[in-house]
Amino acid sequence: MKCINCGTDNNLKDRTANYGKCSNCGHLFVFEPTSMGAIKLTDPMFAKAISDISVNNTLFFTPKQMFYLLDSRFRKKAFNRVGFGSVYIFGLIFFTIFTSSLGGTLGTLILNFIYQIITITILIKNTNSPKLNAASRKGSAKSLIFVGVMTLISGIFYGVQINSFLVYVVAVLLGMFSIYKGATLPNQTTIAQEFLIGESAYQDWLNRWQEVNGNIQKLLTAPEELNNQATPINSDVTAYSFDRLIVCDSADVAQFLIANNFHFENNCAILSITGYPESIFQTTMDMLRRNPELKVYALHSCTPRGLGLVNRLKTSSNWFQNSNVVIIDMGITPHQVIAAKKNIFIETSPQSASEASQLSSEICNNLSPEELQWLQAGNFVNLESFRPQQLIQIIQRGIANTLNLESDGGLLVVGSPDTYIYTTESFG
Repeated sequence: MKCINCGTDNNLKDRTANYGKCSNCGHLFVFEPTSMGAIKLTDPMFAKAISDISVNNTLFFTPKQMFYLLDSRFRKKAFNRVGFGSVYIFGLIFFTIFTSSLGGTLGTLILNFIYQIITITILIKNTNSPKLNAASRKGSAKSLIFVGVMTLISGIFYGVQINSFLVYVVAVLLGMFSIYKGATLPNQTTIAQEFLIGESAYQDWLNRWQEVNGNIQKLLTAPEELNNQATPINSDVTAYSFDRLIVCDSADVAQFLIANNFHFENNCAILSITGYPESIFQTTMDMLRRNPELKVYALHSCTPRGLGLVNRLKTSSNWFQNSNVVIIDMGITPHQVIAAKKNIFIETSPQSASEASQLSSEICNNLSPEELQWLQAGNFVNLESFRPQQLIQIIQRGIANTLNLESDGGLLVVGSPDTYIYTTESFG
């Protein structure tokens, strides 16, 4: 493992002999992969994750965003098509040579079919595995097609060799079944996923890293901590005449956008539904209410609570009750998740299912039966599962796509007597 301080490569013997320190500069290693079990992490891997998520230390990020990034990197290693193909072909050759020397052609055939059945079963399980991401599930589906073709070739070859119609039929049925499954299962993009790493373990890693290497410059602390320390938010925001307001369903996301100067660079005010940042919340709201051209963008996670954000904005006296302000539901909505072709990290929990079953009729009326079913199954998507740069770009595109509301391009009008409400067709 290379030392992040001086770049010296230290093997296990070096690290052990120097009590977990670099043999060259004496810098302490945070991680020891040989004692970490299934999830193995090194100092260079963690340092690269920090560099990547902050885009070379240019963007602030939340601890949760870092957690999702690390988990996704372990998830990518869970299934590799090239590695699988190599192991599969090696196993096929090994079984053929080994069994032919022991049991002849019949023994080779039987074990070959057993090997194919086990492989197909594992791959089918992979296509629905919550431990894999959408790309790996799709890779497993494509591997099913490959295994099906190999089963057809080997089965037909042996069937002709021993002149057995039964072998030929079994090979065709098994091979076509594998190909059919591979062709019909690749689009499993809406399967809920499970974390490969635990949040407590991640927090331990984070604490240990900062003890050894100092605070991570672009890592945000909890908004509550900032408020308690009375950290000032740039009050220049009140001097601007913003035509746009982004309301987030969490203080963490609002803090993330403000820290990265999204409000100045995109000429929009940013607040959370919880009233963050408290120091300028009321002043900002008074300023915004005086603007007849104001457009409000609701930005929320795809959760039952998040889906209530728009309704709260239009009915709460603290926000825009009895106002004709334009509200745009930027997402994330179940429709956007279900329609998405890219990999979105979907989670599931009994609590989310319970909250979905208690949604008000006003919110449910704006959801399709498919969306309601998806929510009531406990599925949800967290905004912080998107990388900082990716989330910022998505929000920028969302604003750009809604500048001309009269065309209704990419928008669905949900509407109400007092408030004009739109929802974007896609998130990103």
